[in-house]
Amino acid sequence: MKSILFVPADNERKLAKAVSCGADALAFDLEDSVLPERKPLARQLLVEYLKTYSGASEVWIRVNDLASGELLRDLAAVVASKPVGIVLPKVFGPEDITTVSHYLDMAETQAGLPLGGIAILAVITETPAAVLRMGEFTRHSFPRLKALMWGGEDLSSAMGAGDPRQADGRWRPVYEHARIQCLLAAHALGVEALDTVYVDFRNSDGCRANSEGARYDGFTGKCAIHPDQVPVINAAFSPSEEEIAFAHRVIAAFETGAGAVQLDGKMLDVPHLKAARRLLAAAGV
Repeated sequence: MKSILFVPADNERKLAKAVSCGADALAFDLEDSVLPERKPLARQLLVEYLKTYSGASEVWIRVNDLASGELLRDLAAVVASKPVGIVLPKVFGPEDITTVSHYLDMAETQAGLPLGGIAILAVITETPAAVLRMGEFTRHSFPRLKALMWGGEDLSSAMGAGDPRQADGRWRPVYEHARIQCLLAAHALGVEALDTVYVDFRNSDGCRANSEGARYDGFTGKCAIHPDQVPVINAAFSPSEEEIAFAHRVIAAFETGAGAVQLDGKMLDVPHLKAARRLLAAAGV
């Protein structure tokens, strides 16, 4: 999942436009982009929209968090639409993922769907508790868990702090710590690691640089808040022709059976071979 675009579920114009954006996934939002008094309308509009949805993007739904009092209403309304998964915000600890997994068991049963079919993408840096307990997530098994995502704005709000970014756009230390913890936890759990949004949606160059940096760090995809960001993100998370060609050369160099080889004046060993194979797999080669 290179790109996932968030779409307010109560905005009919944005719902109609989302189908052609080219994102790997769409996260139809019932949470922060929808005012409390409009949540019933958002559920209604989304369910009607999904009845005729024919896009190529995976359908994900960002539900409200466990403490909101809205989560069960969300699941009761949308599970029958058979989304690929739900985006679960404001997680406090691994028990939240387990609890919501049980809720999904019940909702799938009521809808006559196979158990375990709906996945979970958990946002695990929006509360101080989740960041402090990050290591606990890696000691649990979550069959429904497909990806972890991080974000700085909700964490900043939870702490009553200011802008999580410095003047040059870099994350302040607390948020960079949360970002790294999420990245490591995702890889430890063997699930996708999704980078947070780039908020300046008019700045394509900035989005490109930010996305390329995230991919370099080990994130497998990135969230978008505007359709114009989607092609930029998709390109940044797709291996270039030069990278693919070099990966082929690395693999060819190891065909001698040696555990360490020389290529372009540099010594390479087995981790380089694994990285080359992983890049080719990501490129579909």
